[in-house]
Amino acid sequence: MLKSTNWNYPTTVWFGHNRVNDLILALDNLNIKNPLIVTDNALVKLPIMDDLLKPLKDNKIPFSIFSDVQPNPTGENVQNGVKVFLENNNDGVIAFGGGSALDAGKTIAFMSTQNLSIWDFEDIGDNWTKANTKNMAKTIAIPTTAGTGSEVGRATVITDSKNHAKKIIFHPQMLPSIVILDPNLTYNLPKHITAWTGIDALVHCIEAYLSPLFHPMAEGIALQGIKMIKENLILAFNEPKNANARANMLVAAMMGATAFQKGLGSVHSIAHQLGGLYNMPHGLANSIILPYALEQNKSVIEDKMISLCKFLDIQEPSTDSFIKYILKLRKELEIPYSLKDANIKKDDTQKIGKLAFEDPSTLTNAKKITAKDLEDLFIAAYDGNFDELK
Repeated sequence: MLKSTNWNYPTTVWFGHNRVNDLILALDNLNIKNPLIVTDNALVKLPIMDDLLKPLKDNKIPFSIFSDVQPNPTGENVQNGVKVFLENNNDGVIAFGGGSALDAGKTIAFMSTQNLSIWDFEDIGDNWTKANTKNMAKTIAIPTTAGTGSEVGRATVITDSKNHAKKIIFHPQMLPSIVILDPNLTYNLPKHITAWTGIDALVHCIEAYLSPLFHPMAEGIALQGIKMIKENLILAFNEPKNANARANMLVAAMMGATAFQKGLGSVHSIAHQLGGLYNMPHGLANSIILPYALEQNKSVIEDKMISLCKFLDIQEPSTDSFIKYILKLRKELEIPYSLKDANIKKDDTQKIGKLAFEDPSTLTNAKKITAKDLEDLFIAAYDGNFDELK
């Protein structure tokens, strides 16, 4: 079993089995006396929640709970969470759950001291400089899935319900102050959540690796993250209580989120729209779109894909070989072959292409693409037909 350890990169991380027991120490370190626990409405009903609350109750620490968080958190979710935070005089946030709960918790902590609308802090230009940074609430992030890596991110993805669009909210101080990575919290995940979130982490690493921006540190982290996922995701899927596999997947997910400061790409450009329009789980969307995006980018990524295949010991190194590996992996993880198989509609093709083109992820795609290219990618992923991209 991997040993417990602490490190700082990019924030303070407490890693190891049963580290959730150190929650009281984390609260003391940050001088949080009355936390708001932000989670989702499914997790709040599970025994895992009792495990989190027990040390708080045993130590007579007052707390509040906000669990009205959707799978793709909305601006309304954040507003309601801020209201609860202020009404209960909370002084910090414990974000507990998957990427949605972590994103909502971080944003609630950030917005608790703001006078402007959440949309004023969309990640465009220097919007983040508008923020009031005085007495900003601190966040302790405790992920229960190995996917988004939101626990080490300075941004969140929040849905604008009015426009059915996902928007990236950014501020440097949105980065949690302490992250508790406890693999035990992931043992009882449903198999499909293990699969979807695991591929989400893989997509973060792959798109960061392929981004044309120059960031050798992020690229190195992405490569190691891909390798760790290749070695551990199937194990975690088939053996849910495999301690090392679960631990390595949690670390790989965090690495993916650290690496994608180098950029993402068209997989996320499309996936964000499917989440906003159809409330499609983000990891599932990424899982389906990934191989089709690799096919579309093949003309510019071949050299990098050959290097990646050699690093991973994939035979006959090439983009085609890596796509075959991804298709085999998806099949073993019981992921649908196409968006059609996942019951997504094809009605909004042009709208998805337009919105995806405007998504910040498009700017760092491996090659320059147009709204029409993104329409073509959506159609290929919907039909499950690689020939439409050739």
